[in-house]
Amino acid sequence: MTTGEKITLLRKEKNITQEQLAELLDVSRQSVSRWEKDAAFPETDKLIQLSRLFSCSIDFLLSSAPYKKEITTGPSVSDFYQFIRECGYFFLATSVDGQPGLRPLGMIYANDRALFIATDKRKNVYSELMQNPRIAVGAYDPHTKKCLRLSGRAIAETSISVREEMMNAYPPLRQKYTAEEERYLAIFKLLIEDSNIT
Repeated sequence: MTTGEKITLLRKEKNITQEQLAELLDVSRQSVSRWEKDAAFPETDKLIQLSRLFSCSIDFLLSSAPYKKEITTGPSVSDFYQFIRECGYFFLATSVDGQPGLRPLGMIYANDRALFIATDKRKNVYSELMQNPRIAVGAYDPHTKKCLRLSGRAIAETSISVREEMMNAYPPLRQKYTAEEERYLAIFKLLIEDSNIT
């Protein structure tokens, strides 16, 4: 299996588009397309970023070994979502121009592939995520005394179905973002690169 075929499969497994992958790696969509068609090859720094994003080794990306989906025994997206919902809130950490930002949030949604958060385009957190998508999420359950930590990237989610699912999960969103106000609702997909519940 070629490097391009592996990038395509891993990208689709993460449920991200070529445009979203290009944004995460700070390259053009055409570059991603050329990689996936094996018409060009990612530079070393991009291979490092791809291996981190897809949780695989650079050796795996470069080798001709066949692709085998790894069976993970760690927590799933559903486990993270359930943990945060039981806590009632979570903390989102951002960083822009070397300055950290930390805020409690409550609205989080998950489907079988990813976690999503909602915010308002008029809030600082929106501009911070647009400037630097690197994030960390933390939550603490005082009953079990367990802590959840996630790190990765937040990318803008434009899917109408995800927007509807999020509004159904949180009726106050539907009440707040009606008609003209709906343009201010921003949803971000969290691409998890590292995680644990301890």
